[in-house]
Amino acid sequence: MSTKRGEDQNLGQLIKTLLRERSLSMRKLSTLTGIDTATISRIANNKQQAKPSHLQLIANHLGVPVARLLQAAGYNIDVNEQNTPSDIFDSIETIQEILISSNLLDGQFNMEQIYQELAKYEQFALTKEGEQKILEEFETKVEQVRGAGPFIIELKKMYKSFCEENNSAEKRTILGSVLLYFILSTDIIPDYVFPFGYLDDCLAVQIGLERLAKLDGNNN
Repeated sequence: MSTKRGEDQNLGQLIKTLLRERSLSMRKLSTLTGIDTATISRIANNKQQAKPSHLQLIANHLGVPVARLLQAAGYNIDVNEQNTPSDIFDSIETIQEILISSNLLDGQFNMEQIYQELAKYEQFALTKEGEQKILEEFETKVEQVRGAGPFIIELKKMYKSFCEENNSAEKRTILGSVLLYFILSTDIIPDYVFPFGYLDDCLAVQIGLERLAKLDGNNN
């Protein structure tokens, strides 16, 4: 991925503003993200180029779209100002554009792979074994990824909804397939390819949300 700096782009000032608005210190952000305090300080004072992996962690714990930080850091990302905090990595289109622009996937990644993986888990989600897998392993997996932000928030909402007893079989299938994808699926996008981690899980969540919205629309 190529980067470019502009006079109007100031990642450091943005991070300082976000920290001030959230009453967080750099030391506290270091504790939350696992990034060394000195590294955060250098990034916030524009003395060090932030890695995409740094920006993902910082965005997660400051509750902002990572694309906003990417743009401030000089990465060629278009941020849609109409996006809300509930957007996941802003949109499927945004993620795809970033992956393509990275020139690291060699055409191996496509959305169809994620749809196929989700389809594999649909029937399993309706079985006792699948349900048990979700109930027993979801919270452990969340702890393992040390995640925060819209991606994890939406997954937790899906988990809570899955645990409700009055769901239709179709809704339970959609919810369960996404949760099982998160728990069990081998990453289609390896971490070393694009160091944001769990991008394909993020896409799976957005696909699930779109399917749920369509289902609710059909039922109204």
